[in-house]
Amino acid sequence: MTEAGEVRANAVSRPPGTDIALMAVAVTAISTSGPIIAAMAAPALAIAFWRGVFGGGLTLLWALVRQRAELFALSGSSRRWTVIAGLLLGAHFATWVPSLRFTSVAASTALVATQPVWAALMARAQGAHVARQAWVGIGVSLLGILVLTGIDFSINPMALVGDLLALAGAVLAAAYVTAGEKARQTVSTPVYTGVAYVVSSLAILPLCLLLGASLTGYSARDWWLLVALTAGAQLLGHTLINRVLKTTSATVTSLAILFEMPGATLIAAVWLGQVPPLAILPALVLLFAGLVLVIRSGDRRVLSESPPV
Repeated sequence: MTEAGEVRANAVSRPPGTDIALMAVAVTAISTSGPIIAAMAAPALAIAFWRGVFGGGLTLLWALVRQRAELFALSGSSRRWTVIAGLLLGAHFATWVPSLRFTSVAASTALVATQPVWAALMARAQGAHVARQAWVGIGVSLLGILVLTGIDFSINPMALVGDLLALAGAVLAAAYVTAGEKARQTVSTPVYTGVAYVVSSLAILPLCLLLGASLTGYSARDWWLLVALTAGAQLLGHTLINRVLKTTSATVTSLAILFEMPGATLIAAVWLGQVPPLAILPALVLLFAGLVLVIRSGDRRVLSESPPV
């Protein structure tokens, strides 16, 4: 077998049992993101702001305690790419979180999960080779997007607004990953994550003030849901994914994260009563199948991170 064949085989090999358990916990935690946001009464932009404040503040505090020297010695290039990534992350949250006010958790989560498609196209635009299998997957995913948005529009025209916001969130997530890949070459995970999340909040703050999104005055339930969102999807979920990446390939990890789609849909159905119409199931199957093909094509830039939902 060729060396390339060996790499491809290893990319989809069975992970250790411990990693399987950790991925199951991580995907479950990440799957709560959409339903929790949909259940909150707080303004969508304010939710995006506060999750960045909570997550970034805690991560940055950890970096200050454990990696203070690195934090204050970032090179100009590392600092620049980290800030750019943070701005793109803020833009991602400012589009994806509001999408849940217009469309269902199932549709929004499925559309934002198309991040690998846009990451592959961005990689191609930078001169990277995109495998034939990835192009097939991109085509299947785009077909799934067309079917899903068409069905949503036929059911409720306003849902198309949410679908477009979720798609914008996916593109911005891919841009965030692309910028983050450059920053992560020299910046550790806690420092990068802490700075990027804080910058994302600072980027969202002017939007909150300009559009009148109240940053206070929420019910105790909403504050607790914000804490759950930060602790679960943001800190537990993505921390475990980072841990698993040490011993399990990015391909397998990214494939596991795709189960956020059915996970979020199931949670929303049970908790919020958002049972998706049967008509969108073929679209979800197309999206899932296309993303599997893209991820298994093995482009590292496609696989470097999961969508920051």
